[in-house]
Amino acid sequence: MTRPVTRTVDVLVIGGGQAGLSMGERLRRTGREFTILEAGDRVGHSWRSRWDSLRLFTPARYAHLPGMPLPVPPWSYPGKETIAHHLEEYAAELHLPVEVGTRVTALRRTGRGFSAETTAGPWEAAHVVVATGPFQTPSVPASSDDLSSHVAQLHSSEYLRPAQLPDGTILVVGGGNSGYQIALELVHSGRDVHLSRGQHNVSVPQRPLGRDLFWWQDVLGVLDIPGESWRGRRMRANDSTVIGLPLRRLTAAGVALHERVTYAEGESVRFADDTTLNVDAVVWATGFLTDFSWIQIPGALDESGSPAHHRGVSTISGLYFLGLPWMHTTGSALLGFVWRDAAHLAATIQARCPHVEGHQTGTPGQFD
Repeated sequence: MTRPVTRTVDVLVIGGGQAGLSMGERLRRTGREFTILEAGDRVGHSWRSRWDSLRLFTPARYAHLPGMPLPVPPWSYPGKETIAHHLEEYAAELHLPVEVGTRVTALRRTGRGFSAETTAGPWEAAHVVVATGPFQTPSVPASSDDLSSHVAQLHSSEYLRPAQLPDGTILVVGGGNSGYQIALELVHSGRDVHLSRGQHNVSVPQRPLGRDLFWWQDVLGVLDIPGESWRGRRMRANDSTVIGLPLRRLTAAGVALHERVTYAEGESVRFADDTTLNVDAVVWATGFLTDFSWIQIPGALDESGSPAHHRGVSTISGLYFLGLPWMHTTGSALLGFVWRDAAHLAATIQARCPHVEGHQTGTPGQFD
């Protein structure tokens, strides 16, 4: 059996979403040779996979990659297809070297840098930027296993539209933006909808005093506050805010509210206040877990399995992380702001290893 040929590159970027593409744009400026590996079959795959009616709560003005505004009104709230197309068009316009359909299954340290095993063959690189983002493995409570097979269950990452769910009583579990949006869509489709909030998140208006929330955060410098500052630590402790969708709007539409789920058996769910509800379907809008177990490098992860880094720079020389929440500021994981951390990492790589081998990728100055 012929062994697959190992491909080599100076910088290997793992993840072709907004973080990976932002990293590519910044690396292109330095002239370094790089390749971006994307697990999906197209750039923008993760956005296309979300529910049909998904709309950002970030206005278009603050929801695009550097140098390419979205082709929609700046204060509108784009849908998932607009964002997916934006990412794909961005990669094409900058001629970013993206290898789609390439999932990394293992990353290891070698004497000369790093080796990556992928579904499309092995790679070697002197530097690696892990830009896979925070939304990797759907998180579903263990109580889901105790529900009857007659109860339809979907995680929010699998939910696309109301027609996926049977008639009857639907319980949406999760008190964040996704749970609120899905519950509202379902009740507008004529369903009997209930919402369980494990954490009573604070709802803030989308446009306080007539200006979008992100406009206020921008002009007041909130998006630039470092997570390690005292203000940043306070913000991180209250980082579960629901934007633009107050509970009164859900209840006025007919969504019934419940406490957190504590127990499930058969077709019945019990809540923290000891009330129960018989359900026909459950949508688990309970978030995601990060999974970096494929990084098989001692010291790269902390005891909890999270990346050990400072502002994206790993404790392992040559290894970097990008696109994680609060990696540096509140904007670190947001589409329109992740480029700031990418710029920091590109500058760090260049300062540590200024000699560039290979050729410059892309068209210099195109988006300068």
